[in-house]
Order: sequence, then C-alpha cells, then structure tokens
Amino acid sequence: MRDRRTAMQRLRLGAKSAIGSVKIKLLLCSCIAFTVFALVSRAADSRRWSRPTDTLDSYPVSRRGYNIVINTWKRNDLLKRSVSHYASCSGLDSIHIVWSEPDPPSESLIKFLDHALHSNSRDDKKVELKFDINQEDSLNNRFKDIKDLKTDAVFSIDDDIIFPCSSVEFAFNVWRSAPDTMVGFVPRMHWIDQSVQKGNTVPYVYVGWWSVWWTGTYSMVLSKASFFHKKYFSLYTNEMPASIREFTTKYRNCEDIAMSFLVANATGSPPIWVKGKIFEIGSTGISSLGGHTEKRSQCVNRFAMEYGRMPLVSTSMKAVDSRSSWFW
Repeated sequence: MRDRRTAMQRLRLGAKSAIGSVKIKLLLCSCIAFTVFALVSRAADSRRWSRPTDTLDSYPVSRRGYNIVINTWKRNDLLKRSVSHYASCSGLDSIHIVWSEPDPPSESLIKFLDHALHSNSRDDKKVELKFDINQEDSLNNRFKDIKDLKTDAVFSIDDDIIFPCSSVEFAFNVWRSAPDTMVGFVPRMHWIDQSVQKGNTVPYVYVGWWSVWWTGTYSMVLSKASFFHKKYFSLYTNEMPASIREFTTKYRNCEDIAMSFLVANATGSPPIWVKGKIFEIGSTGISSLGGHTEKRSQCVNRFAMEYGRMPLVSTSMKAVDSRSSWFW
C-alpha cells in the first residue's frame, strides 16, 4: 500500500513537472513570436517612412529650418569656432551675428566666416551669413526684430558655448511640436522668498542650476541656448514694456529673464528643457561675479511688478532623445 502511494506521488510530481515545462516552452515561443512580429512591423514602418521629407511636408516651408542668432562681444576667436561648427548642422538656414561693438567687423573676419560657412555646409547648401550691426551697446540688441528671416525658428546662442548638431536638431524637433513656447538647454527657476515679507507683495528669488538639479523643477530656459519663434523679436522690441528694456540696458543684466517673462505671458505655458551636452569654449561670464543671484532676483521681482503678476510657469518636464540615452 505504501509503495502504491509513493508511486502515485511520483506520478503527480512528474505530471506537474511536465506541465510546468510545457508552460515555460509555450511562454518562450510566445515571446519569440511577439519579437518577430514586432521586428516585421517595425521594418514595414521603416519602409513606409523611408523618405525623411514625408514628415516635413506637413509643415509650412517656413518651418523646415532654423536661423541661428549668435550674440558676441570682442571674442572673434570664439565666433569663428561657433560659425565653423554650426555651419555643418543640417537644418541651418541662416546665421545672424549680433554685433554691438564700436567698430564694424573687419574684412578679414567676414572673409574667414564666409569661407568657414561655405566649406562646412552640408551638401553644398547655401546658408546666409549676416552681421546685424547695432550703434548702441545694449543687451537688448540680441532680441531686435530681424525682418528678413525666412524661417520661423530662431536658435539664440552665445558665442562661448557649443552644442552638437544632433542636440540642436533634436531641440528643433521638440520646438516644432510647441512652436509658441521656448525650448532650451539651460533651465533656471524662481521661488517665493519665504524669509522676506514686504506688505502685500510676494517677493521672489532667482535660483540657478543646483536648485533645478535638486528639485527637477524649472520655470525658465535661458536665451543663451534656446529655440523660440521669430515673432518674439517684434514683441520684445515693440510690445514689451519699454521700462523693462531700459532696466536691462541700465544694469546690463537679465535680458534673458525678460524674454522668458515675455513668452510665458504670451502663452501661459512653461518652457521645455531639452537634455544636451554643453561645451563651454570661453571664459566665465557675468554669472561668476559676486552678487549675481541677488541681481537676478531683483530682475525677477521688477519684471513681475511690471506685468502686475508672475507670468512664469514652473514645470518638471524634460525632453530627452531616447535614441542616444539609456537612462531617460
């Protein structure tokens, strides 16, 4: 009797083991079949969208490329490196150089930049290079209206930082999904200053990169590396309160914050931060000087007063190119 019971138990265990083995094999076969199906479907999609112009045809011609506006000041060596680099970006339509120096650009500089532009352009593409000469030295010059831009997108950049063309193209594609907002690589944030009480007013404090890194929250992307619509040039010059432009000229700071306020006020939406690797090719600027954060906080409070409210909108969204990032 005991031998019979032992045999029955062995039979049950064997049956369970066989069933488990069958289940595992069925699961593996299902996974393999699903993988093959996904690859076939993806190949079919690839064949269907093999022409890159298919997706561009849904956009107006004026939005197929972008203009790069470079802000520079007496750093011709950095300007040469910037133009030589960005000339190879495939979506580039034109380069405008904001020139606010007392002397006009030299013939040798113009000749060098023209040569660099044409020798580095892809597929013999004709890219326009133009100096926008300003009589007055003002930070607002970088946002003066440019009448002859053929495309809507503007990539505003300083002469001392460089981004790979792949990062610029990705940011441009992100901008095309939300062309009214600012899309950029350098996020910043404002907070309510709980330590200060000024009657019924709410004081704000400007905070830099480490606050963004710690909290993941931002409300601005700086114009030293950002995309925005060309219409904001006209709005900045002609519609924004003149007192804000006068403030930035007097204190030589915060024109980038002023543009963030302008766009946020027009859209009621936050900017979009794009992940990208920054190569700094110049020396440190005014951000390294003492009292920089305090001055920027004064700008935030002054601009909020000018608008009669705080238009900046905070967000935690971040655009990442998943094709080149394992960790999003």
